[in-house]
Amino acid sequence: MVELDVSIERRGVQISVGKIIGESHLDARFKYNEDYLSDTDAIPISVSLPLQEQFFSVVTTRTFFEGLLPEGFSRRALAINMHEDEDDYIAILKELGSECLGAIQILDGSDRIYKNEYRELSLDRIKELAKEGATKSTDLLIETHLSLTGASGKVGVYSNDDGKTWYLPVGCAPSTHILKQSHVRLNDIVVNEQLVLLAAKKLGIDVVDSKIIDTGSKRDDAILFSTKRYDRIINLDSQLIGNLPCPLRLHQEDFSQALGIPSKLKYEKANKGYMRLIFDLIRHVSSNPIEDQLKLWDRVVYNYLIGNTDAHIKNYSLLYNSDLNSVRLSPAYDMISTIIYKESTKSMSFSVGGEYIIDNITDEHFRRALKDVHLGERLAMDRYYNIKDRVGSAIKEAGEELAASGYDNAAILADKIAAFPQITKKKDTI
Repeated sequence: MVELDVSIERRGVQISVGKIIGESHLDARFKYNEDYLSDTDAIPISVSLPLQEQFFSVVTTRTFFEGLLPEGFSRRALAINMHEDEDDYIAILKELGSECLGAIQILDGSDRIYKNEYRELSLDRIKELAKEGATKSTDLLIETHLSLTGASGKVGVYSNDDGKTWYLPVGCAPSTHILKQSHVRLNDIVVNEQLVLLAAKKLGIDVVDSKIIDTGSKRDDAILFSTKRYDRIINLDSQLIGNLPCPLRLHQEDFSQALGIPSKLKYEKANKGYMRLIFDLIRHVSSNPIEDQLKLWDRVVYNYLIGNTDAHIKNYSLLYNSDLNSVRLSPAYDMISTIIYKESTKSMSFSVGGEYIIDNITDEHFRRALKDVHLGERLAMDRYYNIKDRVGSAIKEAGEELAASGYDNAAILADKIAAFPQITKKKDTI
């Protein structure tokens, strides 16, 4: 029998919202509590889970809650370690749900006591994570019961001194940063991501705070990519865990969850119209829809120009404020130039004006896309060309800065990206 308690944090306090109930993961369904529905401040925990008295369907329940879990190798390794079926998202959620992305917390209702603490991470453990990230990140996920989405090895950690000291959050203790190891099959992936985010920031795109953590040699097997969690804040209301301030959780959900699209369908197929769907989502739920639609447009343009064919709908998110009464587009994250790697696809994660293959996309395809997303052509195309005109210089400038910090290959990567035809080809004539 499955019975998981679901809560959401508001202003530092976890509020019970409902339960996931069923005989197994095959028939588990979510239902809001009557007490929560009667609360005048109640809000849905997802756009895809509106307030209602009835149980949600098995599929709808799975789509949102499975979207909180790791994917790929990390999920398989977790399932093996737990002696569970990889497909049993409920069993994995039961183990990892005490600290998820956003403000959702999922506990099994048992008498298990969660001791909240921060354990200082030694330099040796950080080096191990950098060197053998996929395996070590899975070990740390199991140790901390912390769920992070995505297919690459990630671990949530805590720091309140900008990374001078790292701690492992245990129990229900929130993390403040995400550390991601260099991908063993793709060279310079950490430098690539930092380069791309630095350039985006120079172009005025709102991005996560990030940096490269070097454990000794600045080689791939010695560096980690650190991002500061935008869904965690430390302020005067923060309580203490030990002698460290505990961050408040801010709620977030990715576009896949909000749209009710399963993670396995995060890449668009057969022109399903994902671009239209994500702009409609922002238009209907954002507290500042005009500004957020333009921010979203800039990111779609930028991902195309830098050759990021992995910008699927789970790499865009909504961010709620601490009162849960305002929703905005979150900062950009998980941006890399994928097409510099021969192993990567040239098919975009969703079509632009009906075209998927990046080499075939032109300015005209973006004009066509504007008819679907209902943005004014003059304003949107002015922003398109503004980014296109400046992106090469921004990439090279970011590459030079990273090279000056000792990451020599950054300048080479920057030159490759700046030479992409989608950046260098002249403006289409109409």
